[in-house]
Amino acid sequence: MSAYCQVLGTVPGFGHSISHSHRRTKRRFDPNIQRKRYYVPTLGRHVTLQVSARGIKTIDKVGIDVVVARILARGEKV
Repeated sequence: MSAYCQVLGTVPGFGHSISHSHRRTKRRFDPNIQRKRYYVPTLGRHVTLQVSARGIKTIDKVGIDVVVARILARGEKV
């Protein structure tokens, strides 16, 4: 499962881990991706989305119908 949020488009960030001696090694900051299943009344079926924790809050705020409409407008498959 790739670290990509279907709602917000959040992708991993890259940076450095810095040790006590200040040596830098490459690391990756992955978003908190969850697999969630929602019922969409406009489609009349359930959809499974890969969403970040912030994406779940967005769905709670604006509604699943609006979010699915945005995803479909971008041309992504739901």
